[in-house]
Amino acid sequence: MIVIIVIAVVLVFLGIGSYNASKLQEIHIQKTVTVNADVETVYNNVAYLSNFPKWSPFLEADPTQKTEVKGTDGQIGAQYHWVGNKGKDVGYQEITRIEANKYVKMECDIQKPFKAQPTFEYTFEQNNETVTVTQDFNLKSGFVDAFFMGLFGAKKEMDKVNARGMELLKKVSEE
Repeated sequence: MIVIIVIAVVLVFLGIGSYNASKLQEIHIQKTVTVNADVETVYNNVAYLSNFPKWSPFLEADPTQKTEVKGTDGQIGAQYHWVGNKGKDVGYQEITRIEANKYVKMECDIQKPFKAQPTFEYTFEQNNETVTVTQDFNLKSGFVDAFFMGLFGAKKEMDKVNARGMELLKKVSEE
């Protein structure tokens, strides 16, 4: 009887985990913020990777993180590299598409603590005295990775980090 109960609990756990994993294989998180600044200021804070430390939620969480910009900052091909959490967080993001004062796309290559290739897309819309910035985060994962992301609440944490990044972008751009 105990064996049957244990097997049933394991099957329920795997069933729920599998269901959650199927929803996490493609993650899309969209955040929007209205900034009291001109579009050029806000755009430059995103497009020039040397400005990212001013509003990075990752650097806020780990001030000892080491960063480096490679390539021509603010241009396609520029890369922002990081090593943080005593070498446990490693990766880079690269600008892959830009349209001055309107759009920036970055593709990330995260090597640690897990392997992932998310993208960030930013759009900028001038509205009289304010700028509306929309961040679209996209991540595609395999089933096993999605299963473990579900176990550890990764999407909720990603949502929180992306929201904090947009708050910091607003703050820095309005200073």
